Amino acid sequence: MTKSTRWALIIALVAVTGVALVLGFVVSLSGGTRGFYERHFVWLFWLNVAVGALLLLVIVIASARLAVRLKRGKFGSRLLFKLAGIFALVGVLPGALIYTISYQFVSRSIEVWFDARVESALDAGLALGRGTLDAQVADVAAKTRLAAERIGDGALRPTPLALERLREQLAAQQVALLAGNGQVVVAAGGLAALLQPERADPALLREAARARVASRIEGLDEEPGAATPPAARVRAVAVVPSADLRLGAEERYLMVVQAVPPALAAQALAVQAAYREYQQRMLERDGLRKMYIGTLTLALVLAVFGAVLLAAVLGNQLARPLLLLAEGVRQVARGDLTAKPVFASTDELGGLTRSFADMTQQLADARAQVQRSVAELENARTHLQTILDNMTAGVIVFDRERRIDTVNPGATRILKLPLSAHRGQRLDDVPGLQPLAEAVWQRFEAHQASPEPGERDQWQDTFELPLGAGGGRESDTLTLLVRGATLPGGMRLMVFDDISEVVSAQRTAAWSEVARRLAHEIKNPLTPIQLSAERLQHKLEAKLDDAGRALLQRSVATIVAQVQAMKQLVNEFRDYARLPAAQLHPLDLNRLVAEVLALYGQHIESGRLRVSYADAPPAIVGDATQLRQVVHNLVQNGLDAIAERDDGCVHVATEVARHDDGHVRAVRLVVSDNGPGFADKVLKRAFEPYVTTKSKGTGLGLAVVKKIADEHGARVRIGNRPAPQGGVAGAQVSLSFSKLVEAQPATSPDTAASES
Repeated sequence: MTKSTRWALIIALVAVTGVALVLGFVVSLSGGTRGFYERHFVWLFWLNVAVGALLLLVIVIASARLAVRLKRGKFGSRLLFKLAGIFALVGVLPGALIYTISYQFVSRSIEVWFDARVESALDAGLALGRGTLDAQVADVAAKTRLAAERIGDGALRPTPLALERLREQLAAQQVALLAGNGQVVVAAGGLAALLQPERADPALLREAARARVASRIEGLDEEPGAATPPAARVRAVAVVPSADLRLGAEERYLMVVQAVPPALAAQALAVQAAYREYQQRMLERDGLRKMYIGTLTLALVLAVFGAVLLAAVLGNQLARPLLLLAEGVRQVARGDLTAKPVFASTDELGGLTRSFADMTQQLADARAQVQRSVAELENARTHLQTILDNMTAGVIVFDRERRIDTVNPGATRILKLPLSAHRGQRLDDVPGLQPLAEAVWQRFEAHQASPEPGERDQWQDTFELPLGAGGGRESDTLTLLVRGATLPGGMRLMVFDDISEVVSAQRTAAWSEVARRLAHEIKNPLTPIQLSAERLQHKLEAKLDDAGRALLQRSVATIVAQVQAMKQLVNEFRDYARLPAAQLHPLDLNRLVAEVLALYGQHIESGRLRVSYADAPPAIVGDATQLRQVVHNLVQNGLDAIAERDDGCVHVATEVARHDDGHVRAVRLVVSDNGPGFADKVLKRAFEPYVTTKSKGTGLGLAVVKKIADEHGARVRIGNRPAPQGGVAGAQVSLSFSKLVEAQPATSPDTAASES
């Protein structure tokens, strides 16, 4: 228990003691024990005055301390002052109002108590009670006298039975015939009256002998408020007339005892007691007024002092946890979420400080959790961005307005467009992607309206994206495998891959299968056809004339030539379908090119074939036989392309591609010419068999080149060279070999040229 709490309990105990004494006195005024308090009123009054003075002293001390705190500007002193003022006003104002009303009420009530009308009412009530009782007494006396006369006339015999009947007629408790000395002669009225008859008072007998009848009320001398109601009764005695005229004849009396109703007796006693108390209070009116007003004043002083004192104490009790809360709030506002102190109490304010401390701790934990979550989110975002940046597939995220929100480098690489520069724009606004955007959004809408079987949250489809020719692209059309999904918030995700090479590989595989079957189905009948034609010529040549013989020779020659052409075509298809697996070994690309170009010495001398070598390129890993075929096919295609041009020229070059740090990235073989270039339809399917621009040929040259390049892990690029004034300046095919042998010694261009 704290010091302030102990002081509060002590002060509260003192105040309660004083108020209890005053309230005890007030209660005594209307209770049965007021005599004790009235006798000790003086010292009780001064005791309460001492209690009030003690409370006043404590109030003065507390007010002085509060004034000092307020003057020094201590934190919370204003709040404490306001709370003390509020509590004091709550105690003083209602107390003053109640005191004013009570003072007026007591003063006027006491005056009303002793008003002339009240006194007249009490007199009238007392007279009414007496009149009622007197009427009953007179009635009983008259009936008793009448009954006595009937006995004296002989109309009523004084026998027990006759007296019992008379008692019932008079509704009396007891009827008795008395002798002159008051002795009971005959009585009626129950067993008690018969066994022990009650004798009449001699004074009542003398009054009856004088006035012929006498009556009175008995039993109304008891105090009101007794445990049992008073047994009041009316006793009447009448002289019984006698027909005996002799002197000295003894007189007889008839006595009738009738009960007064208990309620009437109690009311009569209450009226008498009230009248007596009213007369007594009438004499003490001034003292009673002073006593009530003094009691009210003392109760008010004690209540006000206690309220003011408790206001200061309770205000301090309320202010302490509030000050803790205020200081804690200021610290939280500054960002300080350390543990906060708790007010040691089990009430709501203590619970409030504990709740605030718990809340602060939760905020600290939440902030730490948020910081950890932010760090984890940043790590996850970095991780996701790293994954997106290194994905070979293209990823584009659209917002709900169909604007580009996120794009990865894979999308830029596949589409060969700077998509990052178009963030915030619609895909339709990117040059060259309008057909793709239209097709993709139609697919999104179709999927949302009625998804195909097996499609739930995403869809998948292939699209052909036309691209401009030239620029070193393999073709002017990209085949994209696009997957779309709907994200929360109306966002859309598009993931796509360039499957142009996959489609080309599928077509190549299909052509390989076709070539294998053609070689099997066509080659077998060619030899019998050739032999049959030659046999026909041998058998029929001697039997024909000159004209028929010439026709036969031309026909057989045509058949044999076409059979040979068919055999060559079948052999080429067979070689394409059964291209042996590459035997990879380190080799010098300059030396290999020089060996092949040695077969084209005439074209080199005529200037239609030029060659340039890289300076000491690193050795590549490849199959020399297959690569010789590649060089031969490319050079022959170039020479065929410039065959009709007088200034035609084919240029064969080896190059070394390097990284920014100087390391070799790849060794490249480039064959270009200044012929008409590739047609659009050839660029689209240049590496498929039977695709050619020459009137004669199978179109397997570039297909074989592509297949051998794939075996070596090399990248083939085909395109048209742009002319300075626009148009096409010729065709160009390049192979990039990335499998290198750094330790392999390279051959210089001069050495390669001399060896060739």
